Amino acid sequence: MKRRSFLEKLSLAGSSLTIGQIQSASAQNFPTRPLRLIVGFPPGGGIDFTARTIQPGLEAGLGQPIAVEYKPGAGGVIAAGELSRAAADGYSLLIANTGPFAIAPFLQAKQPYDPIRQFTYIGQIAEAGYIAATRFDHPAKDLREFIDWARSNRSKANYASGGVGSSTHLNGELLNAVANLDITHIPYKGSAPAVQDLIAGQTHLLIDAGTVLLQQIKGGKLRALAVTSAKRDPSLPDTPTVKELGLHGMEASGFQGLVGPAGLPRDIVERLSKELAKVLAMPDVKSKFASAGSEVMPRQAKEFAEFVKAESDKWSKVIRDRKLQLAA
Repeated sequence: MKRRSFLEKLSLAGSSLTIGQIQSASAQNFPTRPLRLIVGFPPGGGIDFTARTIQPGLEAGLGQPIAVEYKPGAGGVIAAGELSRAAADGYSLLIANTGPFAIAPFLQAKQPYDPIRQFTYIGQIAEAGYIAATRFDHPAKDLREFIDWARSNRSKANYASGGVGSSTHLNGELLNAVANLDITHIPYKGSAPAVQDLIAGQTHLLIDAGTVLLQQIKGGKLRALAVTSAKRDPSLPDTPTVKELGLHGMEASGFQGLVGPAGLPRDIVERLSKELAKVLAMPDVKSKFASAGSEVMPRQAKEFAEFVKAESDKWSKVIRDRKLQLAA
């Protein structure tokens, strides 16, 4: 009996070693088939811009095609939830951003997912302040003047967002809190349709990323009222910061990064992180982000995870302090 027990243990140990070796070999050979890159917003928005900017370089580095899949809705929460349930094999990835990872989960009474525990952080991509913009012919010339206009037009003043729980939503609510306003929130399924209605005059304000707004501002369809970054945006040198306008508490920036489901093997994370870093070091990639008002921010996996945790703590405190919790 003792001999059989010993042989059984030895056999099991050998099986475990074989499984471990197979898993290691699988990670080393990754990827062996096409990947999918999930975007939680419709085509044409800032997250789509990021996905399309890094896609060619990642495909070249990994040696496999990458299909961009759009899963819009609930300010990016639907896409993040889908990724959290995907197989942890490295073939399903997501462009993470501030809304669904540092804001939306804390706006709901019951969190749809844990933004820290249910994902594997691969690397940060970019970071940027936001731009407060209105239609080109709006009477307000800066955000302070817009606040004065909103106070005189309380019954009709509104702001657009890319969805409930998005960073654009919280930016609007922060403006309400900081300026003691109560302008109406008009949510959309992503930034692209929100911008179109802002241009059409259906809404009055959108506080979103440069990747979304700069082209329309440069084209004369929208007017920049302020930037939420600590310094003026080089792309908009004549646009004041919120701090310059005396709107303390409105300072904010948004992040974008690459994540996978929880439990990705370390070798796969390292491979993806390495290839992402190579892409972000490319001069043309840096130039594209800069032209859209963003700064490439190549934080590696561990540092990126710590950064998102800090952002989650910051925004969840703002939500509690401002009593912004909603039923999404």
